[in-house]
Amino acid sequence: MLFKRPKMGPAFDKTGKVPVIRASICTGEKVAGFKEVKGGKFHEIALIRTDADLKEFMREYGVSESEIKTEW
Repeated sequence: MLFKRPKMGPAFDKTGKVPVIRASICTGEKVAGFKEVKGGKFHEIALIRTDADLKEFMREYGVSESEIKTEW
C-alpha cells in the first residue's frame, strides 16, 4: 500500500444524547453508547470488556468519566 488513509474520527452526532453504559446484572456484560434525551433510544457503540476499552471509548468520543451514566 503506497498511501495510508488519514485516520478519521467517529462519524456520530452526539447532539441531544448522553453517554451511557448499559450493564447486565446477570452476565456482567457492559455496552457503551449514547441515549437520546428525547425518546430514550439507545445507540450502541462499543462492547466494554476492560478498562482500556472504556478509556478508548472516552478518548474517541471526547467523553469524561463523570459524564457517563450507568444503567442496569
